[in-house]
Amino acid sequence: MNRKYFSKYIGTKEFYKMVLLVVIPIIIQNGITNFVSLLDNIMVGQVGTEQMSGVAIVNQLIVVFNICVFGGVSSAGIFTAQYYGQGNREGVRNTFRFKFIICMIMAVFAMLLFLLGGEELIMLYLHEGTQEGDIAKTLQYGKEYLSVIMIGMIPYAISQTYASTLRETGETLVPMKIGIIAVLLNLVGNFFLIFGNLGAPKLGAVGAAISTDIARFAECFILIWWTHRNHERHNFIEEAYRSMRMPKELIKDIIKKGIPLLLNEAAWSMGQAFLMQCYSMRGLAVVAGLNISSTVSNLFNVVFLSMGNAIAIIIGQLLGAGKMEEAKDTDRKLLVFTVATCAVFGSLLAAISPFFPKIYNTSAEVQGLATRFILIAAACMPLYAFMHGCYFTLRSGGKTWITVLFDSVYVWFVDIPLAYVLSRFTGIPIVWVYLSCQLIETIKCFIGYALVKKGIWLQNIVSDS
Repeated sequence: MNRKYFSKYIGTKEFYKMVLLVVIPIIIQNGITNFVSLLDNIMVGQVGTEQMSGVAIVNQLIVVFNICVFGGVSSAGIFTAQYYGQGNREGVRNTFRFKFIICMIMAVFAMLLFLLGGEELIMLYLHEGTQEGDIAKTLQYGKEYLSVIMIGMIPYAISQTYASTLRETGETLVPMKIGIIAVLLNLVGNFFLIFGNLGAPKLGAVGAAISTDIARFAECFILIWWTHRNHERHNFIEEAYRSMRMPKELIKDIIKKGIPLLLNEAAWSMGQAFLMQCYSMRGLAVVAGLNISSTVSNLFNVVFLSMGNAIAIIIGQLLGAGKMEEAKDTDRKLLVFTVATCAVFGSLLAAISPFFPKIYNTSAEVQGLATRFILIAAACMPLYAFMHGCYFTLRSGGKTWITVLFDSVYVWFVDIPLAYVLSRFTGIPIVWVYLSCQLIETIKCFIGYALVKKGIWLQNIVSDS
């Protein structure tokens, strides 16, 4: 009985080898990206609280764009994975075209939005609440950083179109290697341009933005060059730009099943930005503390975020091949593996929480807040892992409207009202406000478990294409 129960939730050595071959390159790429972002953040944090806060606020806005792009490529990506599992080259090519068009539209729209309303968006996060920080300086640094960082939006959108398609068709190592090159360029640029080392101009936050732009253009050009050079292996790229036409039925299917993902990611990311705005009502010290906390937490969160991508790829290919029972068994084991792994990484994050904030050149108040925020993130990591795994499981089978309810609708109708009321109409300390908003996510674990166990996601969405 115990052996049967064990084999139900724990895979074989071959199973974990297969999973690790998919997930490790994604973890390495995302991990290095987040590690360089961490170093970037620390470097800017050495210049002062105002520059760090200005950059943090703008990055919160940029994250909305980045996640919308992720939603854009994911909207067609669920079809890409299943087409690849089916062996349908033309289907993969058409999903690539869809990704390219939708991501370019989003990039142009975002640049126009930031050009016309960037200052007003930054001002939403600037409130008196503590003695920490100068609001006028923070606004100025934020505007300068935004004016430069948005130049890299178009190459970022194109890079995600190529990288996501390569990963969904089994090529995970190459995007990882190119990503490593890009982040190393970013790191070198930071060393020279933030502090003005070796005769370079000392540009502070603007230097960090320039370095990021250089890295994004480099990543974009290398991805394009490699993919087209290896067109025989990745033949979806052959004649991909000869025409942007796609079958009407496929467009309808993506709009029906995929576009909800884009809308969900947009609504969810805007919800996260609004949550930050609620927390910012308690002052710049809270903004700075959350920035420090999220920077190091994001590095550890790479594990469950990458496992989510792995679930989408592995389960999507099994569903596309019609292997329903194998998909169900594989998904159960992947969820257990994700939660167990994140329990370990959450413990490591908790262990460094008292020490990491001391790296920053900021006040004891900010450091104390950051430590407590990190501890909360560490304790909740297994919770996030399970929710994320359920989300990608439902998504892999095309149950996108359910994921909208599960994800963004929940944020706007549960998380945000709670944060809004607690931050504006109570005197509850901000740490307890933040903890309350994290723990209420527990409800989603029960919802996700019920939906995944029911098996409503077990379907082949490209069988008739």
